Amino acid sequence: MTNEFVLEAITREFPESVISSSEPYAMLTIEIKKEDIKKVIHYLKDSSLEINFLTDVCGIHYPEFPDKEIGVIYHLQNMMTNFRIRIKAFMSRENIEVDSLTELYAGANWMERETFDFYGIKFKGHPDLRPILNMEDLGYHPMLKEYRLEDGTRTDKNDSMFGR
Repeated sequence: MTNEFVLEAITREFPESVISSSEPYAMLTIEIKKEDIKKVIHYLKDSSLEINFLTDVCGIHYPEFPDKEIGVIYHLQNMMTNFRIRIKAFMSRENIEVDSLTELYAGANWMERETFDFYGIKFKGHPDLRPILNMEDLGYHPMLKEYRLEDGTRTDKNDSMFGR
């Protein structure tokens, strides 16, 4: 199974869903419309492609791109052929919601909870979407790039000691 074969199969089945594709480090990476994520991944799992293992679900935050500020990234694998694929979906900050994959992959349960906990991405249809690692009353999502990495008021630091 090759990247070209899988991309052609997805593009043929869902011609309006694929936004872009690339092959960083030889791994097929496809950006899909967020409303089509579940049906595309369902197709990958149940078709002859047999991409039957969900390796990871994670989030990403690009505050400099308002239309694509928040993203969900799925890593999937065919365990028999060792074929791997990365699927991405991006959304604006006002509409942070995608369909849950817990019906397709039981392992998506905890991965989606972690992504919700750290990025605030809601997974529609998730059976128990609540924080998994942070306190429930934390009030913010720590992986969003909303806060400075360093305290600008500190006077006890000499930046030249850190190569700056």
